[in-house]
Amino acid sequence: MERAAKKQAIEDLNGVFKATGVAIVAHYSGLTVAQMQTLRKQMKQAGASVKVSKNRLAKIALEGTDVAAIGSLLKGPTVIATSDDPIAAPKVAVEFAKTNEQFVILGGSMGKTVLDTNGVKALASLPSLDELRGKLVGLLVAPATKIAQLTNAPAAKVARVVQAYASKGEAA
Repeated sequence: MERAAKKQAIEDLNGVFKATGVAIVAHYSGLTVAQMQTLRKQMKQAGASVKVSKNRLAKIALEGTDVAAIGSLLKGPTVIATSDDPIAAPKVAVEFAKTNEQFVILGGSMGKTVLDTNGVKALASLPSLDELRGKLVGLLVAPATKIAQLTNAPAAKVARVVQAYASKGEAA
């Protein structure tokens, strides 16, 4: 790799690391090209991205970023998954690791917080932002639905009583 290309790669990686909310580091040794393409596709669908670069260049690019703590994890054939959403990249990485034993999660960083393997798995088990929004809307709508049912209940009871008296009057 030429010096200019290295400098450009470092600048690109630095931009990614500054803009990311979470970065996950994993070993990918032994994965086939098809498996890597599947990982990239799943990450892209979740709103995350996957980068494979030389560890030395990645360590230089990490300087001055919030996720600089992952530098110690960059040893051997590593892949870095990043996303703005703190749940997207860990969730996809953990799911991918379950089906591909060659993909080993080493750890990561969420902002300045360093995550070990268990921290990444815990982060992946949290509901996504869309799921939380859905639950919140459900909680907000539920009381309104119950109020509507309570206000309609007395009217329905009165209607049934009137209907019962009318049926009784017709029978008599």
